[in-house]
Amino acid sequence: MSRLPSSLGESLTTARYKFASFAANVTPGPLAQYLCTLAGSGFAFALRDTRGMVERHLRRVNPSYTDRELRAAVEEAFESYGRYWMESFRLPHLDRDVVEKGFTKVGYENVLDGLAAGNGVILALPHLGGWEWAGRWMTDQGHRLTVVVEQLANQELFDWFKKLRSELGMTVVPVGPEAAPAIARALKSNEVVCLLCDRDIQGGGVEVEFFGERTTLPAGPAMLAVRTGAALVPAGVYFERRYNGHHAIVRPPVPAVRSGGSLRDDVHRITQVLAGELEFLIRRAPEQWHLFQPNWPSDPGYGESLGPRGTEAG
Repeated sequence: MSRLPSSLGESLTTARYKFASFAANVTPGPLAQYLCTLAGSGFAFALRDTRGMVERHLRRVNPSYTDRELRAAVEEAFESYGRYWMESFRLPHLDRDVVEKGFTKVGYENVLDGLAAGNGVILALPHLGGWEWAGRWMTDQGHRLTVVVEQLANQELFDWFKKLRSELGMTVVPVGPEAAPAIARALKSNEVVCLLCDRDIQGGGVEVEFFGERTTLPAGPAMLAVRTGAALVPAGVYFERRYNGHHAIVRPPVPAVRSGGSLRDDVHRITQVLAGELEFLIRRAPEQWHLFQPNWPSDPGYGESLGPRGTEAG
């Protein structure tokens, strides 16, 4: 059987995402939430290799899981990811009061204090829960958000995702040569920059201890904070079981000052502190951690996982 031309295959993939978005928006909200979590359970059953990777990660987060608890946590991780996509599709069409009603927060003053200092804020996020709900809430408050995302191999799909997030009021910047100057401009304008920090997507990051094992995390957040004076603020956004429920925890900023040593040493030190903050946030709800790729050198396929992730986003 001949294979489809790559351009046609990419268009079909984009069409599937667009159809999922249409379905999410025409289905009543509580039913859409239920169906997406149900679909997540199906993927947890079908994607054996991915399920095994999630098990490895969750064991690192909580070594005390029983086998039964681990199976339940893995299934919840897939359900949570399904809910993430459903909400991403629906968010541009939700009224402001719906977003506000579904959102609670602790530590938001750390963002406001960082902006008051005038050098911008770097929100350091793990792939956790429903961060885009908080992003939409922040743009509703008048904050200007710049979001750095992975450049997908499927350009048509990437452009559609970019438009989707732009409709939330976010400036979307792909990972690559243009990202650093775009982030620098945003911080100079005293904006909020959102960076997912729990995976070294491009490779070449800083070696740290993360959940008891050595790996690398991106150096960019620490480097940017040192060079610009921006507040480096770890944060996590969690799904709550109630319909449209979300809770954000914003941590105090990570000290990002020069120590008198080399810049490399300072970036390593700051990134290690940030890794500890990410651990704290993830441990609060590991079943909402959407990290399905190899992330430690001991993970099967680790070297192959660095770089863009094909058709995945989020």
